[in-house]
Amino acid sequence: MAFLKSQGWSEFFSDQVILAESDLVPRRIAEVHRSRLSIVSLKGLAKLKISHQINTGEFAVGDWVLVEPRDHALVRRLERRTLLQRRIEGRATYQLAACNVDTLLIVTSCNLDFNVARLERYIALANQAGTTPVIVLTKADTTDDVHIYRRDAAALQRDLPVVVLDARSVDAAAALAPWCQPGQTIALVGSSGVGKSTLVNALAGLRGDQSQKTGGIREHDAKGNHTTTARSIHAIPGGGWVIDTPGMRTLQVSDAADGIDALYSEITELAPNCRFRDCSHQHEPGCAVLSAVEAGTLSRDRLSRWRALFDENVKNTPQETGPRGNKTIRRKNL
Repeated sequence: MAFLKSQGWSEFFSDQVILAESDLVPRRIAEVHRSRLSIVSLKGLAKLKISHQINTGEFAVGDWVLVEPRDHALVRRLERRTLLQRRIEGRATYQLAACNVDTLLIVTSCNLDFNVARLERYIALANQAGTTPVIVLTKADTTDDVHIYRRDAAALQRDLPVVVLDARSVDAAAALAPWCQPGQTIALVGSSGVGKSTLVNALAGLRGDQSQKTGGIREHDAKGNHTTTARSIHAIPGGGWVIDTPGMRTLQVSDAADGIDALYSEITELAPNCRFRDCSHQHEPGCAVLSAVEAGTLSRDRLSRWRALFDENVKNTPQETGPRGNKTIRRKNL
């Protein structure tokens, strides 16, 4: 049981196991590939035995599954506590990033990669999934304006933790220790070339052939090449687990109404004071949000980004027909 608890096993998962399944063992998905799945076993990584009819795309790194103890044959997947996913642009399907994650480390660097609008998308994703977002600023040694990057990052959401570190430093793991406790799972997201794989290597103590491949960035646009092509989970010495994900340069927001509300809490809290219940906060008289902008207590740029993200979410979120043919937004729990 200690082995399972160290991986994040809790009552949420054990309560799903019925009496008839008492002879099965819980295991966590460690790797997801097109044709195979790996799990964390007592002896290290093991291949999960699956039917040829199984679609591995329906599994995510961090999933808990029940397996036969003798041959690791898959019986079923347990319900997820949290799920990080994004809708694939131009499609109605989702790409699963990771699940059962406690903290999402949103990694960006102190250069042209630092993009407020994109960071807000990641934060909304984390909020919707029920994970704790943390901004991690890397490459601080390349600028004299680290305090500006830290200030702008901290302003993106109320009480948002911001950590500045050198991903290559021996102190990098110590800086993230508060979120890497036994039984806790963290995941890293961000663009390619910002130091995610370097951080994973530092946190998990990966070296040589076991380490995640790392790559540099282009000087003219601060964009990197994709070095991580598959998701994987790694144990952190002393406690916790870390999930690496491929870099994403675009992130389409959908099914994230609650996450957006939490991101822009100052707007969400002002909205009930507007004269009209369906106020769009654009031109209506008696709008409490616009009054805050005029008073200087709410940034006009912040309101513009909220409006853009709100409209994008409405556009991309599938609708279903309600009573009398009325269209209603379907809010999907991630």
